Amino acid sequence: MGLCYGKEVQRPPKTQKQEDPIPQTDAAPPPQKAETPKPHNFSYYSPSPLPSSTPFKNSPENSSVISTPLRFFKRPFPPPSPAKHIKALLARRHGSVKPNEATIPEGEEANVELGLDKSFGFSKQFNSNYELGEEVGRGHFGYTRSAVGKKGEMKRQEVAVKVIPKSKMTTAIAIEDVRREVRILSTLTGQKHLVQFHDAYEDEDNVYIVMELCKGGELLDKILARGGKYSEEDAKAVMVQILSVVSFCHLQGVVHRDLKPENFLFSSKDEKSPLKAIDFGLSDFVKPDERLNDIVGSAYYVAPEVLHRAYGTEADMWSIGVIAYILLCGSRPFWARTESGIFRAVLKADPSFEEAPWPSLSSEAKDFVKRLLNKDYRKRMTASQALSHPWLQDQQEVKIPLDMLVYKLVKAYICSSSLRKAALGALTKTMTTSQLYYLQEQFKLLGPNKNGFITLQNFKTALSQNSTEAMKDSRVLDFVNMVSSLQYRKLDFEEFAAATVSVHQMEVQEGWEQHARRAYELFEKDGNRPIVIEELASELGLGPSVPIHVVLQDWIRHSDGKLSFLGFVRLLHGVSSRLAPKA
Repeated sequence: MGLCYGKEVQRPPKTQKQEDPIPQTDAAPPPQKAETPKPHNFSYYSPSPLPSSTPFKNSPENSSVISTPLRFFKRPFPPPSPAKHIKALLARRHGSVKPNEATIPEGEEANVELGLDKSFGFSKQFNSNYELGEEVGRGHFGYTRSAVGKKGEMKRQEVAVKVIPKSKMTTAIAIEDVRREVRILSTLTGQKHLVQFHDAYEDEDNVYIVMELCKGGELLDKILARGGKYSEEDAKAVMVQILSVVSFCHLQGVVHRDLKPENFLFSSKDEKSPLKAIDFGLSDFVKPDERLNDIVGSAYYVAPEVLHRAYGTEADMWSIGVIAYILLCGSRPFWARTESGIFRAVLKADPSFEEAPWPSLSSEAKDFVKRLLNKDYRKRMTASQALSHPWLQDQQEVKIPLDMLVYKLVKAYICSSSLRKAALGALTKTMTTSQLYYLQEQFKLLGPNKNGFITLQNFKTALSQNSTEAMKDSRVLDFVNMVSSLQYRKLDFEEFAAATVSVHQMEVQEGWEQHARRAYELFEKDGNRPIVIEELASELGLGPSVPIHVVLQDWIRHSDGKLSFLGFVRLLHGVSSRLAPKA
């Protein structure tokens, strides 16, 4: 819903010496300096820092042209972006389509429904329990006010109250967004970096969501106060807190979908105040093996796969990559003067790591950001993997959480042929201690017995120790029960590593080809054997309609019928949607 709890409405005036490195949307364009632009991978670029985020979830007319510096155009624009289509979807989601605006029908959601049931079943005693104070934040669909409890456990306790007018709920999906936000907040309460939920109320006019009051301001305000960027050490502390709460949400099957500096507040004005994630108004439940398709979020932080309408929790990791980029250099990695341009940049452009201060930052910091801003979501780090990254391993607060990715990879491994299992086993034998660190931490969390083995029941037990009520809505438990019900022998760490290594993520690491070559040499000695082409086709899920001899001819050596190096690398990936038969 785009609201900020505990945000101060009035910002302190800036002195003439203080320069805003990320201008606000109502700021005048800064003067341009004459300079020769450096070549970029995208068709145009900005030599100046970027403006603050423009939430595109309900802003058909809200572009950042006014606050945008002039651009240098090197060649014509790329083809039209999906911006118009996206804006129509988002406007329709909240019933903000004007009568003379063309819309794109999409099932029953496309129409504003009459006679909507706006009764949520919440308590109607808000005014008896709380006294409202001043407004502390405002968003597109409501506002936030401070309040004080009148009686009971909350007596004299300050809270934040998110007020959502029912008049704004003009579609069934808008009503469901509110219902789901309350459900998510109430089931996830307890994580120290997540804003604490107290209760929800309603009356004839509004829904009231009562939460913890955060008085320390937005992360964005702190970035501005620090001159536009953080030191590496301070940025690490922020990243650990963000990743901690996001990894918790993802394990429960909750994707936030609107992560940005404005949606992280400091509890207090104390210098070491903890960060709190807020605004779950666009969040949703997602099963590990399912994809979402509705487009929500804020333009500067939206992941490429969201624009392609097929995404999961990995979309949040892209947004965290954008935040990390901003923290370290003070600019946004994807920028344009219009939302259409932003979307094109997200889909096509590569972020710059050549300009200051990137050359002076550590290689670990750059690798951390690059592995989050990978356009292929399969190659992007999960929150748990990011916490395991060498850049953060010196942080005292780091606690590596259980990762749902290992569940998905183990399921795929068990369903693989012995040939692929041998290939993965050869690959893990080439991994370094640093590369194995994350897998070792995950193995420990699964509780191996004294002989160093786990069974699939360990996966179910480990998850039950971390579960909340949210897992019932996300159906994560259904997925885990399916994995744990598979018949399979015990796994030691060596086989667990083979089962849970992500080949897609290995491919983006330095020295990948050397790893693959060494792994192939090991595979040649222990696992390679003459291949029947029909066997390989079965491994890849190719149907009878696919010309398998043509597709797989370069996978097999003609000299001895064994797997070639190219075939070995492709086999590591398992089933390929590119090779699978069309439905």
